[in-house]
Amino acid sequence: MVNDTPRSLPIRQTGFASLRMTNSMEDEKKDVPQGKRQEIKIADNIPGAEYANAMQINHNKDEFQMMFLNILGPSGRVTGKIITSPGHFKRMIAAMSDNIKKYEERFGEVKEAEGPENKEIGFKG
Repeated sequence: MVNDTPRSLPIRQTGFASLRMTNSMEDEKKDVPQGKRQEIKIADNIPGAEYANAMQINHNKDEFQMMFLNILGPSGRVTGKIITSPGHFKRMIAAMSDNIKKYEERFGEVKEAEGPENKEIGFKG
């Protein structure tokens, strides 16, 4: 039986790009002023992380839609979908850029992965 009751994880927020989760409420109380605390709820029915090796992005005036895919050979599956506003999408790009910069400073340059040979994925009509 799956429990859909959300559980809370205390986090420390100092900006979108540096959102950090802590393991105890004591850590949260020590480091973050009362007005800066934010709680993120995670439902127990959300499984662990999913691997994605491809992504499709679409947009309209009001939102960006990102579909994450796991493709192996001639088939694949959708592992996640995110829909967000243009403003939040731009903040996510800034956070990812900041994180890849920090990663490369620590571990060295990341080489961009090659794209698929056949760029057409999906149903053919």
